[in-house]
Amino acid sequence: MELQVEQIVTWMEKANEKVQDNKEYLTSLDQAIGDGDHGINMARGFKEVVQKVSGSDYETASDILKDVAMTLMGKVGGAAGPLYGTAFLKLSASVKGKKSIDYGSFVTGLEEALAGMKQRGKSEQGEKTLIDTWAPVIEEMKKADGFDCDLLSATAKAAMEKTKDIKATKGRASYLGDRSIGHLDPGSVSSYYLFTSLAETIRGGK
Repeated sequence: MELQVEQIVTWMEKANEKVQDNKEYLTSLDQAIGDGDHGINMARGFKEVVQKVSGSDYETASDILKDVAMTLMGKVGGAAGPLYGTAFLKLSASVKGKKSIDYGSFVTGLEEALAGMKQRGKSEQGEKTLIDTWAPVIEEMKKADGFDCDLLSATAKAAMEKTKDIKATKGRASYLGDRSIGHLDPGSVSSYYLFTSLAETIRGGK
């Protein structure tokens, strides 16, 4: 299958539902090791994304991904807005002009997105950031021949849970040093919601 414009809309709607349902949870995670505003910021941003893309007409998949990027950059505060915005902007640029996205192009786009986030955040895998969910997911997707919703969901969940064992060396959580161990990274959890939403969209989009 290829990812169509209407599936990207569904993907964003599902992501928004999960973020809204878990707004307080994300905030509580961020209160433990960060600024305490991740849930509020993400809920505001994805609500705006859905308002922007639902019911709009897009000719290409890259057009809608660009709108997602610009909305997240404009509406999500803290570090998450620029990082998620950069990810979707890089993904959009990578598939520029495509009406739908085949699997290979999508994985390449995600690699561009990850590279963009690393550059924007000046961070690498293993520093207890959202990259610790994105990188393993992309690595597993590169090994697959096509969209595999079970693989996507399971890898994202395992990667997100693993951040509990990581000592933060980036961002506000790094101030806690060893005390950051034992806490999930909020950005990795919201990234898990994003990837499981994609998996659910693929499962329903055959």
